[in-house]
Amino acid sequence: MRELLRKHSRFFLIVTLAGAALRLLFIFRFPGVTSDSFVYGDIAKNWLQHGIYGLSGINDISPTYIRLPGYPAFLAAIFVIFGMEHYRAVLVVQMFVDIGTCFVVADLARRLISLRAARVAFLLAALCPFLANYAANALTETLEVFFTVLALDLAIAGLGTRGDLQMKAWVGCGLAIGVAILLRPDGGLLLVAVEAYLAVLLVRSWMHKTSSVSAPHILRAGLILAVVALATLVPWTVRNLRVFHEFQPLAPRYANEENSFVPLGFNRWVRTWIVDYTSVEEIYWAVPGNKIDAEKLPSRAFDSSEQRDQTQQLLDDYNDTLHVTPDLDARFAALANDRVHHSPLRYYLELPLLRIADMWLRPRTETLPSDTRWWEFDDDPEWLALAIGLGIVNLFYVGAAFAGLVRGQFRPYLDLLLAFVILRSAFLGTLENPEPRYTLECYPLVIILAAALFQQKTRRTDA
Repeated sequence: MRELLRKHSRFFLIVTLAGAALRLLFIFRFPGVTSDSFVYGDIAKNWLQHGIYGLSGINDISPTYIRLPGYPAFLAAIFVIFGMEHYRAVLVVQMFVDIGTCFVVADLARRLISLRAARVAFLLAALCPFLANYAANALTETLEVFFTVLALDLAIAGLGTRGDLQMKAWVGCGLAIGVAILLRPDGGLLLVAVEAYLAVLLVRSWMHKTSSVSAPHILRAGLILAVVALATLVPWTVRNLRVFHEFQPLAPRYANEENSFVPLGFNRWVRTWIVDYTSVEEIYWAVPGNKIDAEKLPSRAFDSSEQRDQTQQLLDDYNDTLHVTPDLDARFAALANDRVHHSPLRYYLELPLLRIADMWLRPRTETLPSDTRWWEFDDDPEWLALAIGLGIVNLFYVGAAFAGLVRGQFRPYLDLLLAFVILRSAFLGTLENPEPRYTLECYPLVIILAAALFQQKTRRTDA
């Protein structure tokens, strides 16, 4: 990679400046400091000022485990250097992290395709508006994407080297995965994907006795990876055991406090019909505390007129208190069970696939001023144009990736990246909140596949 940077230094300098300018545009025009940002920031501030990993209450600070410590630790480091709650500095630092992601994407493209593809991948990553947009949001996505692509790059390096370099690559991969998990619990999918891929290589090595990686190397790599990645969770797990007397190595599925009620019946009912991000904002996030307009429900939320009436009654009862009580939750659960029984294929296959498609194909304007219902064309012209433009850009990236997958030439181990994307997409399909940002960790692969489309097949040996 250093030889590539030296040989094409002017190209990388110009594209880096362009990428930084794009990110600064988002930082100063559309800075994103959300309610989630303040939750992370409150934890970081209490951690620094009081030595308590917790949330501020009216009279005291309550220890918490609703968020993993990765991002609060990052915020705490920024606050120490630049001042307490200096979120602008957070966004600028994230810009540099995201530029680093572009270089790692280029290195991964170099390993899998060629030097020329590496340059194309760097250009596509640096000018990707979706990566740039989230660099301007005080959320985990930018760091999560960086450590995800770093882990995959080191895994490919580990599979292609021997000796001490292989050991260092797998240790680095384990550390990167560990940090990814400490940022978001679904970072664990990365560990599952890499370990599963190593298991497949091991089986192939035993069955065919011919493999680019020997069985001992595979076994050693899998062990190092698991030990290093899981070791990063030990301090957090021990802390939760001491403070809460509970084994909690990650964070609760619904980010709930200890012993708080989770409306699992309501959540299951939502999964029987929800497909798009619009419903997440209008229905799922509205609970509790806001009224639900039954008119916002799509027609697929009802299987009959009787069920429509039943659903309307449930929502009326919720709107009376703006809270899902255990009794009301049980009624939602019963309705959900009826709907699943009526059409299990819809619940377990059709709706998850539609949620996955929505997360991949939406214009990705959820943090921007554009109307979520952009397709109704009643937004301000500038924001409607932004939504349509970003939708076209997203289709270009995804379409180019599919074409690159079909037409491109790749070295071994591309299957590892594909396995991660398939596993992550399948997991996201099970969620009741299909948010487009959850597919952002897969965008480095999209960019690499798209870069393969622009690679001349006759020049494959230039790497």
